[in-house]
Formats: sequence, C-alpha cells, structure tokens
Amino acid sequence: MKRNWMKRQQLLGYLFIGPNMLGVVLFFILPAIYSLYLVFTDYKFMAPKMSFIGLDNVKRLFHDDIFYVSLQNTFVFLLAVPVSIGLAFLVALALNRKLFFKKTLRALYFMPYITSGVAVAFVWMLLFHPKQGPINAVLMAIGVNNPPGWLSTTEYSMLAIDIIWIWFMLGYNMIIYLAALQEISGELLEAAKIDGAKSYQIIYKIVWPLVSPTTFLLMITGLIMTIKTFGIIQAITQGGPGNSTMILSLFVYKNAFRYYEMGYAATISWALFFIIMLITLVQWWGQKRWVHY
Repeated sequence: MKRNWMKRQQLLGYLFIGPNMLGVVLFFILPAIYSLYLVFTDYKFMAPKMSFIGLDNVKRLFHDDIFYVSLQNTFVFLLAVPVSIGLAFLVALALNRKLFFKKTLRALYFMPYITSGVAVAFVWMLLFHPKQGPINAVLMAIGVNNPPGWLSTTEYSMLAIDIIWIWFMLGYNMIIYLAALQEISGELLEAAKIDGAKSYQIIYKIVWPLVSPTTFLLMITGLIMTIKTFGIIQAITQGGPGNSTMILSLFVYKNAFRYYEMGYAATISWALFFIIMLITLVQWWGQKRWVHY
C-alpha cells in the first residue's frame, strides 16, 4: 500500500516538472546539440546549402585576431565582478546598521538592477560624454585639464564599461549580502566585542568567513552572467571604437546576426562555453580553501 502511494507521489512529481523539462530539452539541449553540429559546417543563414568542413571553423578561430581581442576584453570585463562584490559587501555592512532612511537607501541601491539595460546604457552615454558629460565636468572642476574621452576612445572605453557594470550589479550583490548578514548571530558579535575585538577584526575574522558561501555564490553567478552579457555593450558602443569593447558574447552575436555565419558563430559559442566551464571548475576547486560552511 505504501509502495503504491510512493509511486503515485513520484508520478505526480514527474508531471509537475514535465513541462519545465520539456522546455529545457526543446530550447536548450537540442539547440546546443545542433550548434555543435554547426561547428563542423559552413552554414550561413538563409543559404541554400551547407557542407561539412571538419575543423576549418576551429582553425579559423585560432587565427582570428578579433577573437583574441574579444577574449582579452572579456577578461577585463570580468574584473568588474570581484570589484562589485567587494563594494557591495561594504555597502551591505553600512546598511545593516541602524541608519536613517535605511529602507529607502536599500531600494535606491537595488533600483539600477531592475532598470531596463537600454535605459541604463543611454543614461551612462550621457554621463560619459567627453565634452558635455557631468563626469568630465566634475573632473575639470577639480583640476583635470584633459579628462578621458571614455566611450569615445580605445584607451578608456573598456574601463567605462567596467564602471557601468560595477554600478549595475552593486544593488543585487548588496541585497544578497544583506540577507546573509542578517543571519549572523548578534550574540556572536557581542561576544567578540566583549573579548576586546575591534570592528575591523570582527569584520575580517568573523563576518567575512561567515558570509563566504554567499561570496562564492555571487562570484559564480556574477562571472557567468557577466561573460554572457552583451545587451548593454551593444546599446552603448556596439563593440567599438575599434573593437576596444568587443567581448566574446558580442562577437558571437555579430557573426550570427550581422554576418549570418552561423557555423563560425557556433564555434565561438562553444569556445565561450568551455571558458565558462573552466572558470566554474577553478572556482569549485578554489572554494575549498576559503569558503567556510
């Protein structure tokens, strides 16, 4: 009798997850398998024929200068993730204390994350305008005679993109940290104060290790989200000037939907997949040294 009940419950569970699993198979697994097949073809969108070309796309990838520029820019872009996480931790520490308008400040910090990426892009384009933007106006007001051209120059465009992304992710990281900080026992912190621990010692020796699982979560999700992002960069610079903000996800998009070279775009996509997998594996290996559960 109990076995029959368990089987019915198991069947009910499969019925609940069935639609979601069907969506995963139809829209993720099957397209991924098909894209792997495209790697070995010269398929172009709307072309009447496609032929098997073996590893020609892979060879082309390793000899493509724009691929290496995109790879370098992608790793520069990923530097925004730990910076944003570090700043979010400090902001969360401040907003976890008794402050006036604490709830309002939390909402203001989180608001950019739920704002349209295109709207964010256009606001920052105005802020970073080399001649009329308020950022350069402030820099000139404090004595900087030749402020950066930001998005209009190859030297500072990627730095500007990193600043935008740090600001964009800050609110989300801060909210997650706040949830983690509120789970820390107040008695533990009070005991440390009674024992003579100073504020920075409490943060470094107690608070930071206790929220390390949250840091690990934010690091993995942040890196994966960042390496796949292309909407904001597409709206702001479209990879320019001179490919200075071209990252791998945008490189995939341009080859697929501007040049219609689906086979080559699939090759770049799989290269991006292996990079994400490698980063994730390194983090899983490294977290044993600094994450405390």
